[in-house]
Amino acid sequence: MMSKRNRKGLSVLSVVMILCGNLVGCSGMNENSKDVSVSAVEERIKQAISLEEMEKGDMNRLKKLYHIDEKEVQDFVLYTAVSNVKANELAVIKVKQADQVESVQEKIRERIEAQKVKLKDYRPKEFYLVERYVLKANQSYILFVVSEDADTIEAAFDEALS
Repeated sequence: MMSKRNRKGLSVLSVVMILCGNLVGCSGMNENSKDVSVSAVEERIKQAISLEEMEKGDMNRLKKLYHIDEKEVQDFVLYTAVSNVKANELAVIKVKQADQVESVQEKIRERIEAQKVKLKDYRPKEFYLVERYVLKANQSYILFVVSEDADTIEAAFDEALS
């Protein structure tokens, strides 16, 4: 037979093991999250709409437009209008850490406000598009769209991450 001391020690050990198991089991990403590449999201968007009228941007362009630091970005894809008189923009950004989402979104909001000021009296149609922008986050992914196809792009983004 087990002594009272051994049973108590075994009980404590069992509780500790159960708690550790729960912590390990719950510490990872939740069941609904997916680690999708930004290029996979880009391809899903390209299946939904044509991006031929837009120009693909690099990290320098991302920094120039949104003042986003490389240290915040794990991966991204950026498309902008070929002409600076057009307001069309598409950015899918995956931040390195989830707590960076809000600060990156704030930088994008600053860009939106600057575009509104620039286009308000000069290009009413483009101003209209900027006013109807889409800016949303899904875990560590951020979508920013200024386009007549914003709803379609948003649906493709959601589908790619679902």
